[in-house]
Amino acid sequence: MNGCGFRRMGRLLYPLALILCAPAGLSAAADRPSIAIVMADDMGYSDIGSYGGEIRTPNLDRLARNGLRFSQFYNAARCCPTRAALLTGLYPHQAGVGHMVQDRGRPGYRGRLNERCVTIAEVLGAAGYQTIMSGKWHVTPFDYGAEPELHRGSWPTRRGFRHFFGTLAGAGSYFTPVSLMERERFIEPGEGFYYTDAINDYAVRRIGEAEPGPLFLYVAHVAPHWPLHALPEDIERYAGVYDAGWDELRARRHARLIESGLVDPAWSLTPRDDRVPAWSEASHRDWESHRMAVYAAQVDRMDRGIGRIVEALERTGRLENTLILFLADNGGCAEIIQGTDTRHGQFPRGGTRPEIQPGGPETYAAYGVGWANASNTPFRLYKQWVHEGGIASPLVAHWPRGISERGAIRHQVGHVIDLMATSLDIAGVEYPGEFQGRAIAPLEGISLVPAFADETLVRPQGLFWEHMGHRAVRTGDWKLVAEQGRPWELYNLRTDRTETEDLAERHPERVRTLVEAWEAWAERARVEPWPLP
Repeated sequence: MNGCGFRRMGRLLYPLALILCAPAGLSAAADRPSIAIVMADDMGYSDIGSYGGEIRTPNLDRLARNGLRFSQFYNAARCCPTRAALLTGLYPHQAGVGHMVQDRGRPGYRGRLNERCVTIAEVLGAAGYQTIMSGKWHVTPFDYGAEPELHRGSWPTRRGFRHFFGTLAGAGSYFTPVSLMERERFIEPGEGFYYTDAINDYAVRRIGEAEPGPLFLYVAHVAPHWPLHALPEDIERYAGVYDAGWDELRARRHARLIESGLVDPAWSLTPRDDRVPAWSEASHRDWESHRMAVYAAQVDRMDRGIGRIVEALERTGRLENTLILFLADNGGCAEIIQGTDTRHGQFPRGGTRPEIQPGGPETYAAYGVGWANASNTPFRLYKQWVHEGGIASPLVAHWPRGISERGAIRHQVGHVIDLMATSLDIAGVEYPGEFQGRAIAPLEGISLVPAFADETLVRPQGLFWEHMGHRAVRTGDWKLVAEQGRPWELYNLRTDRTETEDLAERHPERVRTLVEAWEAWAERARVEPWPLP
């Protein structure tokens, strides 16, 4: 910034720094940072290279080398809740998406973004940003075969995005996805269509066609969410890579995470899931290895497309002043898919079907519990749960003009609710008390900008989670967590982030205090006992 030195200024002085440092002849508005939030779907903490993985992700790794990695960033445990929290800066129930996209008739569980929230795109769009979304929306009801216009008011173009290409629904074929649309018109995928490429291609095109001025770009990938659909040449890149099995994979990833400084060596690697055999005793090992190869191919392809997005930002002169944030919507997924999927044709979907090699459009498989356990190395449990394996996410932050340090790790605790506050902070825009004549719930998240300069984040309250009866609260280093219908567990995450030593019986007063905090939050945030009646 030619000596202006705003990186060292306090968070509250950042908008002023933009004005003072704007190049001659360029308005402060035009020089506001662009923002690109890129999210993977059902991807574990340790899958990408810069977080200990063996999957080839050179583009994300380059962003990490030239930016920051957060070691303690959290999502909201599942697709819909995370998306609602990311877009609004509120907890999912406050935004109306406490579960999934079915309307359950309760304020916190309507299955769509409600009128009490405002999206990042709505706020930044009103402030002059060009708003673009490409990918999976999944915060509005979409019933297969029903009239889709019923919920048009909660479509992307009605919630602040000027441009949209993607799907309303949450999952489906990568080759023939349902609910595919551009703006508000449903379209059919053409010959040779592959959804991961299409998501990235649309983002690249819109960056190239954008007018002068700042962008807000939200790229919501479906990769590597099941089904295991990948292109043959990508799968071939991982032939034999996983023949050593999930036990060896977990050990290697854990060692790399420790070496990188993302994981404390004092934290024990969690035991293998007791539903999963030792690799030496596993059946159909060639088939299991192939399943993980397809999953890796999906992540690999996503990374190459992200590289094209970065190139487009650079080609158009935007990269230097664009904050790029990459994260995952939840941990690795241990769902076992049963039956057949009649929405997309008759796909074999069984949990163990070694006679069917997944990857092609005629299959519809998941990668299974053993590989999900490896994806979430070194943590416990999976997507849907609020133990660390379900909610710990990588967060890569890259912003050449706004982040001075390169390749560093930040151990400050962040959450997906913080992305609204962070975006508005660097844009110099205030969060509204009302929007388009309706009152808006107060912002829950805080800006991560101080952490960019390795300053302390001040969070007045703790962090809270609830999904399908799984619940948690974190204040400082202490985390209270429980599975649905089971007792509370207490962990000191400074000494045991892998949640292997339950301290609840030793600290009953701390448990009581944290339970009271969680219950007060749950009442305020419109959380209701699960299952709903």
